[in-house]
Amino acid sequence: MLKKGFILSLVGALTLSFGGAGLAADHGDDKAKVRVVHASPDAPAVDVVLNGDVVVDGADFKAATDYLHVPSGDHEVEIFAAGTVEEEEPMLSATLSVEGGEAYTVAAVNTIENLELSVINDEQMTTAGQTKVRVGHFSPDAPNVDVAVAGGDVLFEDSPFKAVTDYLETAPATLDLEIRVAGTEDVVLELPATELQADMLYSVFAVGFSDGEPGLDIIVLSDMSHEAMPAEMPATGMGGAQNNTSFMPILFAGVLALGAAVFFLNIRRRQEA
Repeated sequence: MLKKGFILSLVGALTLSFGGAGLAADHGDDKAKVRVVHASPDAPAVDVVLNGDVVVDGADFKAATDYLHVPSGDHEVEIFAAGTVEEEEPMLSATLSVEGGEAYTVAAVNTIENLELSVINDEQMTTAGQTKVRVGHFSPDAPNVDVAVAGGDVLFEDSPFKAVTDYLETAPATLDLEIRVAGTEDVVLELPATELQADMLYSVFAVGFSDGEPGLDIIVLSDMSHEAMPAEMPATGMGGAQNNTSFMPILFAGVLALGAAVFFLNIRRRQEA
């Protein structure tokens, strides 16, 4: 059984940035926000090509990008083994459809033989003073899982491979969480001292192999609320400019530190004997 802890931090980290001249220059409402994560445990480092332009260069397993602003509509995505764009066929080709004003996480998932894209809609707001968290199951050989408070209630139930739960909105808290085989008390991964801060949105993705290498691990994305929604919505609605959040890569072996703008998670890993 593995044990992992993560706390919020405001320090700097390595990050993969999108390339492609001019792609992120216009942040208008006709643009969508798209970020990419490498969640295929046995795939090599990859280059990602969007509409013929290399936008991600040499992303390792569990690495991730900042948000890229792209026009609404359909986009051709190709994933190559790193450094092979000019001479090899892509490992995966797909069409990505996005809508202006929306935010997306696009994860390369499954084993290299069955590589596919998981396109996930990202919420961008919380109720003021609240926090949101969701869980994704991207471990290709793991059974369905529950995510629960340690020794207590199940928060997310019976999640199968490739599923991403809805967001759970709750008061800020520091929780001891655990990932269990669904319907059992068999804990496969512990997440102690999980700090969920106000006006933040968290995505926790389980990746790696439950029986093999690289082993079961987590990727954590932390996004600051675009504009925290008031507890009671005004009759006239609300507005405000969209924030550009970030998705940070690994800080320590086996764990990502990710964030919105300069906010991200500093994940410290411990393994029980």
